[in-house]
Amino acid sequence: MDKGTTEPMSNGMNSIINPLIVKNGTVALPDRLLEGAVAVKDGRIDAVLGDEEGVAEWLRRHPDAESIDARGRYVLPGLIDIHCDAIEKEVQPRPNTLFPLDMALLEFERKLPAHGITTMYHSLSLGVGLSLRGDHLLTGMVEHIRAYRSRRSMVRNKIHLRFEVSHLAGMAIVENYLNGNAIDYLSFMDHSPGQGQYRAPGSFERYVMKNQGVNAEEVREIVADLTERRKRVDWEGLRRLGRLAGERGIAVASHDDDSADKVEESIGYGVSVCEFPINLETAMHAAKRGLHVCVGAPNVVRGVSHDKNLRALDAVSAGAADILCSDYHPSSMLAAVFKLADEGVAALPEAVRMATLHPAQALRADGELGSIEPGKAADLIVVDRFEGLPWVTDTIVGGQAVYRASTRY
Repeated sequence: MDKGTTEPMSNGMNSIINPLIVKNGTVALPDRLLEGAVAVKDGRIDAVLGDEEGVAEWLRRHPDAESIDARGRYVLPGLIDIHCDAIEKEVQPRPNTLFPLDMALLEFERKLPAHGITTMYHSLSLGVGLSLRGDHLLTGMVEHIRAYRSRRSMVRNKIHLRFEVSHLAGMAIVENYLNGNAIDYLSFMDHSPGQGQYRAPGSFERYVMKNQGVNAEEVREIVADLTERRKRVDWEGLRRLGRLAGERGIAVASHDDDSADKVEESIGYGVSVCEFPINLETAMHAAKRGLHVCVGAPNVVRGVSHDKNLRALDAVSAGAADILCSDYHPSSMLAAVFKLADEGVAALPEAVRMATLHPAQALRADGELGSIEPGKAADLIVVDRFEGLPWVTDTIVGGQAVYRASTRY
């Protein structure tokens, strides 16, 4: 599928999509929960039905419809993950251990429906210079995802290009991707020591040594190179890229903003999404300025930032965050939604919106995706609970069942 399209998923065998009804469930609508059914036709939501008579009438008109009984379970829109770099770990699970890109993508995609994720913005880094993040692997993965989704898909595979602002040679790559509609989301990153995520002295060095398997001398060279490159950042060029993205209908995000001033700078580059603000004051300022604020679902689930920065629960409680993403751990998305509801931080419909409608709005896809409403693409998940934890029993993408699970007792 090309950027912006929401055609039903191709199963490689049959392009006919039969009618489908998910009934007897607790349906998460944008503003409330409804005991009822969701009817699907031609890959789109045909009707939301709140009474047995309406269900019976729809089934009379569609006698060939497949039926899923969601009794005792929830029916949610498919989750939309706008920031997840876990595909990089699928390619390189350990330092210097690479797996083929085709195998990595296929295996990673298979996991996503089990987590309830129906739209994944694979977050690919350009210019960080660590792990998979060399130019040749980045461009190879972008082209591989584009080629793959044109032939088949289980979920909607999108591309989130994360651009390190100090990588001057990469600006031409970003511009070409924007002009060619090759990416679906763009973020500007600055991972240099002394600010943002690595503002604490030594935090950058410790991270690189732990995660990349380099020694102290090697990390000193990395820091020296990054510090020198940052002195030559083309800030006006970034503004130009931000404007170009806006003209192409592509949302732009900032990353790890650590102050109100940094948020204001980011807005100057065309940013409309603030990802992972470092502290509550920054998050609140971004929200007041009308930006979407994205926090990590793993942070919600664990109750703490792995970098000892902003607690996502605090941001949500303060009304300073409206989007959840999986960051690096896809299974946290659904768990975070239900934790927010269980702990009274947000009502379930609101928590669901943080992983569905709000990310769709931020990335300008809410006309097609993100909520259970007639006319939208039929991306649905059926969710049961076991010992308090949510787990997906059925995933439907574009009206097609791509995942089903059952248990043994």
